[in-house]
Amino acid sequence: MQTYKFTTEIAVRDYECDIQGIVNNANYQHYTEHTRHLFLKEKNLSFAQLHEQGIEIVVARMEMKFKIPLRPDDIIVSCLNFERKGIKYVFTHRLYRKSDMRLCHQSNVECVCVINGKLTTSDIIDNALL
Repeated sequence: MQTYKFTTEIAVRDYECDIQGIVNNANYQHYTEHTRHLFLKEKNLSFAQLHEQGIEIVVARMEMKFKIPLRPDDIIVSCLNFERKGIKYVFTHRLYRKSDMRLCHQSNVECVCVINGKLTTSDIIDNALL
């Protein structure tokens, strides 16, 4: 496994699974979003506080690849890397099943910053993350 800027663990809950007994595809987006929020929180960035300052971080594009299914009671090791590419903040996510560290899901999430309605970069975000 490669080195990541942030890692957390998430437990799969029964209600996140479909009739096939595997995690419904939409929940992977929840897992990656939760990981991004924890990463930002660790960097002392709060979505609520940024919003109060007129700074919004929004998802502009997401690409997801599903590798192997997750099932109830699996523990996910959710890993994140981050970089800025021009005006975009790019988060690379990898979700591994903890029991065997097999890659279950990967996604690339491109976010942009909107300040007072204008697409731009943010010194506050840059200083905290770069």
